[in-house]
Amino acid sequence: MQPILEVSNLTILRDDVQILSEVSWRVERGEHWVILGPNGSGKTSLLSSLTGYLTPTRGDISVLNRRFGHSDWRELRQQIGLVSSSIRQLMAESEPALYTVASGRYAVIDFWGTPSKSDQAAARHLLEEVDCAQLADRPWQVLSQGERQRVLIARALMAKPKILILDEPCAGLDPVAREHFLQFIEQLGRRPSAPTLVFVSHHVEEITPLFTHALLLRGGKVAGSGPIEQELHSKSLSLIFGAPTRLRRRLGRYSLTVNDETDSIL
Repeated sequence: MQPILEVSNLTILRDDVQILSEVSWRVERGEHWVILGPNGSGKTSLLSSLTGYLTPTRGDISVLNRRFGHSDWRELRQQIGLVSSSIRQLMAESEPALYTVASGRYAVIDFWGTPSKSDQAAARHLLEEVDCAQLADRPWQVLSQGERQRVLIARALMAKPKILILDEPCAGLDPVAREHFLQFIEQLGRRPSAPTLVFVSHHVEEITPLFTHALLLRGGKVAGSGPIEQELHSKSLSLIFGAPTRLRRRLGRYSLTVNDETDSIL
């Protein structure tokens, strides 16, 4: 079977600055990945190249058996669900959640006109799926951060994508809202019809037992790629974050501490 996506020797240069260097990565069907790395490690640039918003300098990208440069990426983009802060910031303040979800079928922002009855029915069903049926008529401006993230996931699922990319989806959520959201992602990913999930973060606490593999980035290069039990450990995280760290795992969840001798004991 063909992989869900495959990146080979991907390099991106902008104004003589190397953003990504010789990145290779392969995602098979049935896998759920977390991309982990500090700020500036190349996570966002990698996602932008996968969705066709950033043109590679060198290397090959294949998504759903279509190669970048040999396929209409605008069409392919509709099969890649994306939830990110950049999309969240573009939503019209007065747009009701139902329209926000319906617009996902066409991968457009600020939907003009009225969605068709079939689109509205599908959007209502998805809002129920993400436990937000009561938000259908509420405008974007009054939704909480957690509600917005769920609505955006429903929007991403509207086009029935094969891949769902979650780019730091917990940013801005308080601890309780974050845990509720992560429990929702865990349930979503375990559904038989779930798309392949790619969860981007720099917090190991957000990695739930659902995720099977990890891609570690540092300085635009791959520092590790493979099964999560093999790649996620204190040594690898000390490398990518540039500080001595200690990783703990309990009941399938991770926590990270930084070993700094100057820290005070409280």
